Amino acid sequence: MPTLPAAELMLRVDALLSHVWMVRTFLKHSDEAAEDDELAEVHRALYDVMLAVGGPFKAGQPEEYVKLARKKLARLRQATELFRELQPEISTHTNFQMAVQSLTTAVAEIERLLKDS
Repeated sequence: MPTLPAAELMLRVDALLSHVWMVRTFLKHSDEAAEDDELAEVHRALYDVMLAVGGPFKAGQPEEYVKLARKKLARLRQATELFRELQPEISTHTNFQMAVQSLTTAVAEIERLLKDS
């Protein structure tokens, strides 16, 4: 895959982050997160990533956005892995299973985009 211009990369990553945002919102408003500190850490970490790239996105600064997205990728991966580990203990409900799948898929694609560009 050819290297994407920073502006296109920003738009693609941000579209995938919409999935991250929905998982974060689901977790934040779940009773389970209110009762489990580790699960609450997952939604806080996801918010941290979104907060970091939100400013450059709004300001139309794709190079800064991509730089910060790469910087925050490890935190995004860690939060995803923690959620994958915790989910079976927290709840086996389909909503939680699909949230793990959505987050894992989005983060894998974000990682691929950032690696390839």
